[in-house]
Amino acid sequence: MSEGAPLLDLADDMRRLRRECPWTRQQTHRSLARYLQEEAAEALEAIDAGDDAHLGEELGDLLLQVYFHAVVAEESGSFTLDDVARGIAEKMRRRNPHVFGPDAEVGGASELTAAEVDARWQQIKQAERPRRSAYDGIAPGLPALLLALKVLEREPDAPLPTESRDLGDRLLLLVAEARAAGVDPEQALRDAVRRQVPDGR
Repeated sequence: MSEGAPLLDLADDMRRLRRECPWTRQQTHRSLARYLQEEAAEALEAIDAGDDAHLGEELGDLLLQVYFHAVVAEESGSFTLDDVARGIAEKMRRRNPHVFGPDAEVGGASELTAAEVDARWQQIKQAERPRRSAYDGIAPGLPALLLALKVLEREPDAPLPTESRDLGDRLLLLVAEARAAGVDPEQALRDAVRRQVPDGR
């Protein structure tokens, strides 16, 4: 089987399901939204468990959701699976000029630090999509710790509460502390909860 053939087969299978399966045919972007969220959560669980085989399976389920949404959109003429792949490939090339740019050289990207690469990415992103405010583009449905981290990344000099008795304020201070230490607070809390869950549950 040639490389990439399974991806083409999956697209064909998804289109056939839309034609021939009553349940698949009646789905919409909105009805599928919960499954996208569930599959992403299950992939995170596999990462937390360090189970690569399970992760591979869950990434397949997540990929199915991408294909499903793309085929639904394809039917209405909104966009196609090729549009999705082409769009993300072009974005990756634009936002990684140290690798794909005209001046990129073999080994040249290694001269940059990860922080410098991230800063360039953010600059290019800002030029492509200027923000109306520091919070523009942050999904309000993010988990609370991740939402707080994103806001603090956008407004690193924003005043923070001090010596507050409010639990929310104290949690925000902990997120700021985690950010300063280079720790992902969402992942740190997930790891802490996992340590509290008895084996086998």
